[in-house]
Amino acid sequence: QVELVESGGGFVQAGGSLRLSCAASTRIFGLITMAWFRQAPGKQRELVAFRTSDGSTNYADSVKGRFTIARDNANNAVYLQMNSLKPEDTAVYYCAARSGYGTVVQGSYAWWGQGTQVTVSS
Repeated sequence: QVELVESGGGFVQAGGSLRLSCAASTRIFGLITMAWFRQAPGKQRELVAFRTSDGSTNYADSVKGRFTIARDNANNAVYLQMNSLKPEDTAVYYCAARSGYGTVVQGSYAWWGQGTQVTVSS
């Protein structure tokens, strides 16, 4: 069983930055893919980014060039650096993990955090 706990959400003005953190209760070395999803009010949850253990990454088109996902296997953590934030980035952000290779299919992720709220004002 893997427990994931997100932190770092908050309120920020458009153009600002936030760094989300996800702490895992166990070694993430064996978890092939770590990911961030988000869900805005009234919308479906969507993939923001994932990073595999071999360093491969995938980003949603809407965040490319602004967000960066990083993983720290030594500290069992995953981060999401969010720059140039926009009001449309407002959502609950979730950390997720799976033992297989990266995918945008959220149902393929076995472990989820409880989410952290990010609110971007215009």
